[in-house]
Amino acid sequence: MAFSSKIKKGLIGFSLIIALFIGVSYSPDYFEISKNLDIFYSVYKELNMGYVDGTKPGQLMKTGIDAMLNSLDPYTVYYTENDIEDYRYMTTGEYGGIGSTVNDIDGKIIIADPYEGFAAYKAGLRGGDQIVGVNGINVEGKRSDDISNLLKGQAGTPLKLKIIKAGQTLPIEVNLNREEIKTKAVPHYGMLPNSEIGYIKLISFTDNCSNEVKEALLALKAKGCKTLILDIRGNLGGLLQEAVNIVNFFTEKGVEVVFTKGKIPEWDKTYLSVYNPIDLQIPLVVMVDENSASASEIVSGALQDLDRAVIIGKRTYGKGLVQQTKDLVYNAKIKYTVAKYYIPSGRCVQALDYSNKDEDGRVEKVPDSLITAFKTKGGRIVYDGAGVMPDVKTKDEKYDIILISLISKYHIFNYATQYYLKHKEIAPVKEYKLSDEEYTDFVSWLKGKDYTYKTKSEFELAEVKKNALDENFFDEIKPEYENLLNKMNQNKKDDLVKHKDEIKKYLEEEIVGRYYFQSGRIEFSLKNDNDLKAAIALISENNKIKSILSSSNEKPNKPFNVRKKF
Repeated sequence: MAFSSKIKKGLIGFSLIIALFIGVSYSPDYFEISKNLDIFYSVYKELNMGYVDGTKPGQLMKTGIDAMLNSLDPYTVYYTENDIEDYRYMTTGEYGGIGSTVNDIDGKIIIADPYEGFAAYKAGLRGGDQIVGVNGINVEGKRSDDISNLLKGQAGTPLKLKIIKAGQTLPIEVNLNREEIKTKAVPHYGMLPNSEIGYIKLISFTDNCSNEVKEALLALKAKGCKTLILDIRGNLGGLLQEAVNIVNFFTEKGVEVVFTKGKIPEWDKTYLSVYNPIDLQIPLVVMVDENSASASEIVSGALQDLDRAVIIGKRTYGKGLVQQTKDLVYNAKIKYTVAKYYIPSGRCVQALDYSNKDEDGRVEKVPDSLITAFKTKGGRIVYDGAGVMPDVKTKDEKYDIILISLISKYHIFNYATQYYLKHKEIAPVKEYKLSDEEYTDFVSWLKGKDYTYKTKSEFELAEVKKNALDENFFDEIKPEYENLLNKMNQNKKDDLVKHKDEIKKYLEEEIVGRYYFQSGRIEFSLKNDNDLKAAIALISENNKIKSILSSSNEKPNKPFNVRKKF
């Protein structure tokens, strides 16, 4: 009864707080909220007191909260005290830990990518090493998610790992201290070979990332950069103010970059460029893809609306929502959606309407009938409701099924580990190339390993067999079916040769990452980057950027809705 009484007092207190808050602005909903809190308390109390197998109160409550938030949108999230390191990493790029990613491979926890210069790297841990113990706890058979909290912790605290080094069979003990890990928002920048084109890769909008971009931009300008490529592909976003700061580098002071509109007036805000720009004239190309979201869409969309940059790549994700984080009791937090944002033309890029889910909880995209046309500063036609559409669209890359199988089953990762053990060093990033003999060695190494996969033709042939069996005439076509299946299997045996060039690219990139880590991996990947080649071709074509930004004779296929005037 004492436990039940504590729960009841806590929930009654919570109800009173809600009553005070709601009574000011939203009193019509108070009875409904109060009634449902009472129901929730009753269910929670009965389960804790009488459920046959017993319950874990904290876990039960978190499950209820998570389910409640899942009915809203995927960006509204509850963080317990144990989740704070993950939250801090998301917003700042910082956390206390060893400084490495880990993978679950063949039932083992494997060091995947140690960050150069941090604790794991300094302790000699490398890709392919296996973690079997943490502070005396045996973690064999567990998953990486299970040991995340064991590896993370306050900077400066000691950590004892039991490690089986790649290529060895007996474990060794490795002692290290957790460090304040700060991952770079700009892991790579530089001048592209034989050109006056500067390149900056921005992977997150964490705290202070704009300063990293600024430092990279100034360094490139000092090296003679005449045109800039800002690559925000795969960048899922982050802090809105950092996005505003980056746009500010290329636009005049006092320009509206984005404004937000929420349920309450507090969130009706306008964000201006408040600093002097770095460069108003440098031709600018921004690379985006389907995983460029949120703050990435503010940067690309605002620069597009202001006719300051040409956007190249694929249509962006379509997240036009703003979140705020609030502290809760017991060191917990909640991040929830408070507003939508609108870029300078007045459009919102939000692609999904979470307020109108169907009975199964599915969310539909904004229908074409509600897509509206807007104008950029120079009069070009742009649209809302479906992300940022690039000015120059690039082709979608199709990955061969055999390559997907080799990556997903970690054969490329594991071969790179073996390669690293046999080669103390490799050529510099710009010169490295896997030889034909080494590729043949990879093919031989694959013998006896499972990388089975089904082609589209095999799936379709299986469907033919199913239909034939259902219609009772499979026996009549069985010889032809088996003959065709055998031919398909014979062709698949040649796939390692047929798709050699594509497989080699990924092998080389994984191997380079063993020696030159994140920056080297990114630099090497640019050698085979078709979207980057398209951006370079665009820059190389005389006046093409200026021509795109000055074109204003497009005819919209949707009605206009002008919210803002330039």
